[in-house]
Amino acid sequence: MTGELRKKLLQEATEARRNAIAPFSSFEVGAALVTRDGKIFRGCNVENATFGLTVCAERVALLTALAAGERKFAAVAVVTRSEDPSAPCGSCRQLLWEFGGDLDLVLGNVGGKTKDFKLSDLFPLPFNFRPGD
Repeated sequence: MTGELRKKLLQEATEARRNAIAPFSSFEVGAALVTRDGKIFRGCNVENATFGLTVCAERVALLTALAAGERKFAAVAVVTRSEDPSAPCGSCRQLLWEFGGDLDLVLGNVGGKTKDFKLSDLFPLPFNFRPGD
């Protein structure tokens, strides 16, 4: 991933975070997912009173892209306000893997701290089914 794309994804994830609905945890998350042909889809976390129906930012971005007909992804950025950048939860890791494979992953916080990974670094033994494989 180029430095320019990395910067753009972090900016898009930061913007998406502003739309988060997190009245219970106050933990706002933004995500930006880029397709292999350069289209960017944003997502934010959306909490609700049952907690079980809460949706993570990464899944919102992915499902929005899938609903738009996209199937080939290159990278995802996630931005939070935590001191250290936060990694996607297990459910998000599984869906990102299933629909995107070994994506480039950029984690950032609102203070500008970042960490780069491949999804396989955080998810070494995924349930390995991907539609179309």
